[in-house]
Amino acid sequence: MTKGILGKKVGMTQIFTANGELIPVTVIEATPNVVLQKKTVETDGYEAIQLGFDTKREKLSNKPEQGHASKANTAPKRFVKEFDGVSLDEYEVGSEIKVDIFAAGDVVDVTGTSKGKGFQGSIKRHGQSRGPMSHGSRYHRRPGSMGPVAPNRVFKNKKLPGQMGGTQITIQNLEVVQIDSERNLILIKGNVPGPKKSLIQIKKALKA
Repeated sequence: MTKGILGKKVGMTQIFTANGELIPVTVIEATPNVVLQKKTVETDGYEAIQLGFDTKREKLSNKPEQGHASKANTAPKRFVKEFDGVSLDEYEVGSEIKVDIFAAGDVVDVTGTSKGKGFQGSIKRHGQSRGPMSHGSRYHRRPGSMGPVAPNRVFKNKKLPGQMGGTQITIQNLEVVQIDSERNLILIKGNVPGPKKSLIQIKKALKA
C-alpha cells in the first residue's frame, strides 16, 4: 500500500557511513502531518486521504478552510495534498503522520516544484550546442533549423526558447538514508527538485 508525507526542503549536506563512505543527502523537515479528510468511493468516487502540512495563522485562512480544519481538531494548513492507493482503515481523521512511517533503507519517490529560471534560450533550456563565435558567423546561440520545407509550419514539440523551470518534477527510487524522529527530519540520498523551504511530497516508491 502507498504511504506518504509532506515536508519542507531544508537544504543539502553530506554524511559518512560506518565504513567511511561519503553520501550527499537532502534534508527534508516533515513536521507531523494531520489527516484532514478520508475520501471514500461512496461519497467521492475514489479512495484517498487528505493531509495537511505547515500550520498557518487563522487570520490568513478563510471560513471554509477553518471549518474544514476544525473537523479534524486542528489549525488551518498551508499545504493540503491527497495520497491515493492507501488503506483507509489505517488512518483516522485528526490523527498525525510522522517521519517514522519511513525507515532507513526505504526507497521513495520525491515530488517537488523545480526552480523557475524564467524565459531562456534553447542552449540553456535544452542543452543545445552553439555555433562558431567568430566574426562573420551569423549563427551563435540560435535554435537552428525549424524543420523541413514541405509542411510549411513548425512541428509541435520543437525545442525552442521559452519558460524554463517552475514545473512539477518527480524523481523516482531515491533511498532514505536516515530518519531523525526527534527533529522530524528525513535524509534522502542525492538531490530533490525545488529551492529551499519549498514543499516536497515523499511517497513509497511506485516501481521499487
